[in-house]
Amino acid sequence: MSSHAAADRVTALKSGPLRGEAVTPGDKSVSHRALIFGALSIGETRVTGLLEGEDVLNTAAAMRSFGADVERTGSGAWRIRGVGVGGFSEPENVIDCGNSGTGVRLIMGAMATTPIAATFTGDASLRGRPMGRVTEPLAEFGAQACGRSGGRLPLTLMGAANPGPVEHRLRVASAQVKSAMLLAGLNAPGVTTIIEPEPTRDHTERMLRGFGAEVSVEETKDGRVIRLVGQPELRAQTVAAPRDPSSAAFPVCAALIVEGSDVLAPSICLNPTRAGLYHTLREMGADLTFENLREEGGEPVADLRARFSALKGVETPPDRAPSMIDEYPVLAVVAAFAEGPTVMRGVAELRVKESDRIDAMARALEACGVKVQEDADTLIVHGRGADGVAGGATVASRLDHRIAMANLVMGLAARDGVTVDDASPIATSFPGFEALMTGLGARFGREGA
Repeated sequence: MSSHAAADRVTALKSGPLRGEAVTPGDKSVSHRALIFGALSIGETRVTGLLEGEDVLNTAAAMRSFGADVERTGSGAWRIRGVGVGGFSEPENVIDCGNSGTGVRLIMGAMATTPIAATFTGDASLRGRPMGRVTEPLAEFGAQACGRSGGRLPLTLMGAANPGPVEHRLRVASAQVKSAMLLAGLNAPGVTTIIEPEPTRDHTERMLRGFGAEVSVEETKDGRVIRLVGQPELRAQTVAAPRDPSSAAFPVCAALIVEGSDVLAPSICLNPTRAGLYHTLREMGADLTFENLREEGGEPVADLRARFSALKGVETPPDRAPSMIDEYPVLAVVAAFAEGPTVMRGVAELRVKESDRIDAMARALEACGVKVQEDADTLIVHGRGADGVAGGATVASRLDHRIAMANLVMGLAARDGVTVDDASPIATSFPGFEALMTGLGARFGREGA
């Protein structure tokens, strides 16, 4: 969102056991992509389970601006009549992507090989994030970007008039950059090749195939080599978005640290490129089971049952970071309640998310009595185990939805609770967070309430 209203100051109070079913929102990554691919297809795409948070709604509005017919037909149900690959029209107004780095970078990729111009902006957090990491690779297709210093928003992107296929090796492990390049490659003749040294979430490759594109993935000694044959005619599809593993992380992790808890989170996407947190939690000794394993919408899905657990610190390897990059803030909270240190390596990407998430969580944990060490790409949390976390602090969300939710989870188990200075950013990805957690037994308070 472009701006927030008055700060929503919320205190998470030490709570009794959390129990029940946590029905979390649809997957955000799949939701963004379903709208964009529907807009690039011929025919009518129908989506169910779409996440209706502000980030995704901004992507829906952007697709309308580029000429697609996008309509909400019910709760989580949407219809998109697309314009086809290369069919985007030039938007009349600035594209406001709110808080969403995924939205803005994927949309830039989708328009980068069409000869139109579009200007992008976002909220204060998004305007501070680096866009050069995607506009510089897109320049290989012939797209041109002009923005603020450091390649930051507001930024105007001029799509390439005569794009050609490219071969690009990712410099950072980023599904956003990879996806932007693949989306750009759709309207370039020939074969576009993307090489990623470390695997990142693969929803784009899966969805490309589902919509009829010719995509191959080869594992080599240099990494994953993804080849896309350009200028396909994408065919409209029916997409059922699974539930978001990043959103499910909050009630699951809360259940692990609040004594006596037993929570079931149904139909969670367990795509291997997204499930790193859950494997890490099990390594920590979490009583976390995957029930009713199945496939939905081309994605592996399971019901997750989480029970309060005695946890121990672990070391997470750098090569696991891409599969859990959004979950480190809440993992840091879980680590604070574990016995011994948890070492998170290879997490430099957290420095350039909606906020500097390493610094944000380090300062919040320290304020609540937890010892923390950090460097450019490492966060070490010295868990307090049976001593528990003192809490009692007011911490800053920094316009970051995941920082806000992680600290509210911490407050549910901390002795003196935790206050978040502004919980309003949570609406960007998980608008029903507080109601869902309250339904499980969580206690929240507001001044004057």
